Amino acid sequence: MTTSAASPRVPGPAPAAPMAAQAAEDGSAVDPWTDAALVAALVAVDPVGCGGVAIRAMPGPARDAWMALLRALLPDGTPWRRIPVHVSDERLLGGLDLTATLHAGRPVAERGILVEADGGIVILAMAERVAPAVAAKVGMVVDHGAVRVEREGITAVTPTRFGVIALDESMGPEEAPHDALMDRLAFHMRLDGLRYTEVGDGDDPLFDRDQVIDACQRLAAVTLPDKAIEALCGAALAMGVPSMRAPLFALRVARAAAALDRRDAISDEDLRLAARLVLAPRATMIPQQPEPPPEEQPPEDQPPPPPDQDSSDQDRDEQDPQDQMDKPLEDMILEAAQAFIPPNLLERLTAAAERKRRSGMLGRSGAQRKTLTRGRPVGSRPGDPRAGARLALIDTLRSAAPWQPLRRQEAARLMAAAGTDRPLPRVLVRRDDFRITRFKRRAQSTIIFVVDASGSAAMARLGEAKGAVELLLADCYARRDQVALIAFRGRGAETLLPPTRSLARAKKRLAGFPGGGGTPLAAGIEAAHVMAEVARTRGETPSVVIMTDGRANVTLEGIGGRARAEEEAKAAAEQMRAIGVSTLVVDVSLRPHPKAEALAKAMGATYLPLPRGDARSLSAAAQGAASAGKD
Repeated sequence: MTTSAASPRVPGPAPAAPMAAQAAEDGSAVDPWTDAALVAALVAVDPVGCGGVAIRAMPGPARDAWMALLRALLPDGTPWRRIPVHVSDERLLGGLDLTATLHAGRPVAERGILVEADGGIVILAMAERVAPAVAAKVGMVVDHGAVRVEREGITAVTPTRFGVIALDESMGPEEAPHDALMDRLAFHMRLDGLRYTEVGDGDDPLFDRDQVIDACQRLAAVTLPDKAIEALCGAALAMGVPSMRAPLFALRVARAAAALDRRDAISDEDLRLAARLVLAPRATMIPQQPEPPPEEQPPEDQPPPPPDQDSSDQDRDEQDPQDQMDKPLEDMILEAAQAFIPPNLLERLTAAAERKRRSGMLGRSGAQRKTLTRGRPVGSRPGDPRAGARLALIDTLRSAAPWQPLRRQEAARLMAAAGTDRPLPRVLVRRDDFRITRFKRRAQSTIIFVVDASGSAAMARLGEAKGAVELLLADCYARRDQVALIAFRGRGAETLLPPTRSLARAKKRLAGFPGGGGTPLAAGIEAAHVMAEVARTRGETPSVVIMTDGRANVTLEGIGGRARAEEEAKAAAEQMRAIGVSTLVVDVSLRPHPKAEALAKAMGATYLPLPRGDARSLSAAAQGAASAGKD
């Protein structure tokens, strides 16, 4: 097709017939940018049906080129809106137009981003940082195809349909956009491995805007055989894809692929392409190949077939194309998709399970702290600004605006009854209208090291703790963490280092601490308990790292007695468990000791045998415990 001046070309290889067959069945011959260009064309054909794309890539030439590619394929005038990370409900969904309302004397609605994007594309910037509430609202509008607003005297339902481009800039598998959002996007695409030289230059186009427009017009006429539905659902089940949206998206993609090839029926190649682009990135397990039936053993008295006849039959079987034709469609789809299942599947599944576990953890009240005047604004609520909170002026005026006609009538009636004649204020605000700004800030983490400084190896263990503290302090300014150090030996526990981020102060207090003596383990645990509770009262998120072999022999009174000391240590551990603080027990014995493991079990802590641990490995373990407590 000849491209006009108004139809920009898209970088990529020249199309083959059929389009879906241009990539090899194995992943070795598939160009990542070819797939990216193909995804852009499919989204341009059916942005609403495909839901959109989740792009895993940092800002750079590859992502910018793909975004420009998609925009070049869309018709002129297609809405293109960007949602910031901390978007307000008024800007996202719409609400009261304050200026127009005050001018008209009646509630006037204002359109939000999702309504403005009707028929176009919504860009969700830094999708991994989007609040779950925002992701849920976007998903609700995508599901219902309309924005419903019932607030500030306004009740309105506005239809809107759009595609979503979620820009995922996460640094590792433990970070990811919200599952509810990802489930509503057909394509999960990675561009983070593409270099600038691998991005197409546009000299050899894959599709142009005229082809996309023609495919949009042809899309509704593409027929869908029943076997395609069964095959894609079976393939999704075999790959462990739990959502029913995935095979529905795959069917949509197959229809769009057929429309791009100017065909009115879906082919097997379209289904393979849809499984490769939609189902494979969602796979949670490798499809299991069915075991072949056991071969029947010929009778012993039967003579073997002649060698020439056997080899000729085998060659004829290998060359018979009917075997490939008789293969079930579901198996062919699985073979096409299996080569494109992400190679780091186990890592992705482990990270997803960890995110799910952390999201359901209890005792996270310190992870985010609501304050009156500091932090990130997260909306407003009714309240009295005289109590030290910050007045949300715009929201206060929004609350008062719908009542202005009634209040003016009431004020005029009262003034007439009182015989006064004075001008009314331009806006009549009452006490119930006042709104104060809500703030939320990430709580500071405090890592409390509790070190067993008793015995002959105390200096070595204390040296490891000192090294770990210094390594953690190097990152404290960036992560806003504090580090504290408690040592127990002799008859009790001593706070060597209160919570601090000062590296100079930490080194000064850590230098020259002596070791030796008994093991007052219960005293050390109780000291950590008290410090953790104090940190919580300050709105911080504490986590405790206890370095010990678990062999207590000094009681809380400072006298010897192994049996009583162990009972007191167990009771202190159970009290620590009751407050729900994230805890790590590091066994510093030469070999893993059962008493240290029993202590961790009583405390509900993670047990880490570290007989030959160094400062760096201990620092990494402590950071992991702090992350679990914060999340």
